[in-house]
Amino acid sequence: MVRRARPVVNTAQRPGEATVSRSPEQPERRGPPDRPEVAILGTPISQVSYSEVLHLIEEPAGERGRVLAFCNVHSVMTARKDPEVHQALIDADIATPDGMPLVWVLRRRGNPDQTRVYGPDFMEMALAHGVSHGWRHFLFGATEDTLDRLVTQAQRIAPEVAIVDRVAPPFRALTVAEEDDVVRRIRSSEANLVWVGLGMPKQELWMQGIRERLPGVTLLGVGAAFDLISGTVPQAPDWLQERGLEWAYRLWREPRRLWRRYLYNNPAFAILAAAETLKHSAAQHRRDAVSGTRG
Repeated sequence: MVRRARPVVNTAQRPGEATVSRSPEQPERRGPPDRPEVAILGTPISQVSYSEVLHLIEEPAGERGRVLAFCNVHSVMTARKDPEVHQALIDADIATPDGMPLVWVLRRRGNPDQTRVYGPDFMEMALAHGVSHGWRHFLFGATEDTLDRLVTQAQRIAPEVAIVDRVAPPFRALTVAEEDDVVRRIRSSEANLVWVGLGMPKQELWMQGIRERLPGVTLLGVGAAFDLISGTVPQAPDWLQERGLEWAYRLWREPRRLWRRYLYNNPAFAILAAAETLKHSAAQHRRDAVSGTRG
């Protein structure tokens, strides 16, 4: 399979610690991250780069599992309708701008240099980056066939990568015994990173519910990354991704499954996010005017 070029990440130096930046309408987190963030339609999205997230997960996760969510329009619009998903994204330690529309909003809201932090690309980077750090990877999601292909591709990306275990869960809620077994396997594998490919919002809810039982572990909800990296589902061409049209490619390939999501969510997001951004800009202009008068 031909792989597209991944963004170049300079990890030679650790970026300076950033001050938390929270807009007035942003909900409070239970455990605030040490990165700036902006609330987009009520969902806090982190203003981070690939290198910053890689550096973050070099540090131990602490007494409860660290959660990283990779968010797109579907994530934000689902969170608007579902309070449990909304809370799961608020509780996540990092919620990256995985989709280009979120990147564009962050650029308009004060961070013109914001880049996309795309789950599949980040996973490939972390597999390679983690070799020198001794990272141990656990895969949770997809099917056995997809996991077989994913492990093969991971070994091509990083020949010395440590995939310590993997589970292809049933396509239903886990029983208590099954969840206990997954926790036991993660702990016994001594995994540092658990890659979760259950799809949004199932993976966000699962990570939120399991994190207290996995101290020292980083959980990363990367959605379709398992299918894309393994090659079981083709990726959209780069030129479509760069223009924020990946959704059109996916809709073309899976119209019956995705038409409701994209034909409702995308226009609704565009209207709501534009209105919110205009409101934010007007408020900023008023603050600047008052500051200039006082100056």
